[in-house]
Amino acid sequence: PKGVINDWRKFKLESEDRDSLSLSKKEILRQMSSPHRSFSKDDKDTRQRFCRKMSMQEYELIHDEQEDESCLQKYRKRCMQDMHQRLSFGPKYGYVCELQNGEQFLEAIEKERKTTTVIVHIYEDGIKGCDALNNSLTCLAAEYTTVKFCKIKASNTGAGDRFSNEVLPTLLVYKGGELLSNFISISEQFNEEFFAVDVESFLNEYGLLPERELPALGNGNGNMDEQDVE
Repeated sequence: PKGVINDWRKFKLESEDRDSLSLSKKEILRQMSSPHRSFSKDDKDTRQRFCRKMSMQEYELIHDEQEDESCLQKYRKRCMQDMHQRLSFGPKYGYVCELQNGEQFLEAIEKERKTTTVIVHIYEDGIKGCDALNNSLTCLAAEYTTVKFCKIKASNTGAGDRFSNEVLPTLLVYKGGELLSNFISISEQFNEEFFAVDVESFLNEYGLLPERELPALGNGNGNMDEQDVE
């Protein structure tokens, strides 16, 4: 498509080392950075000469066999990153938020975006399964950064009588201020020793986690395998 071709041309020019460009190529780069520049009637001949020259210079730049493949990979990587950015809605978290009292508990649920899933762990120190669930949620928070993971001690909720030791650990899942799921004594759903992958599978069974995010594109030196973009 014409738009994709033009975008590729501009990216190719912008990727060049500006210090190594001739004055004529720098002019092309400047003009392409301002594609909507208007020309007066007196500039008609200049515009036509520029267009002819731009086509010749672009051909030389775009068909540089030694660097073209590397530039193409960078272009693909940028397109994938742009697409991922457009598909990533809402705030990002990546950690488990410790709530200190009932007011913070309510705010975490009621003042969040309607599209954000909020998962709250009600726990107490010394209760079997609570530490393992906290560790598991810490791992999941790093994997599902669009999900808001929280934890709060039952004694700090202001409703400690509702969260006795017998029902802990409890996991509450909210979205748009509404309670979607309430899992009491959730550790009973797992083996005596459980990990993040077990909690993840359990939540996925109920459709409470979003799709995993795309992995980081490329590596530290900017290279990217072909399979990453197919």
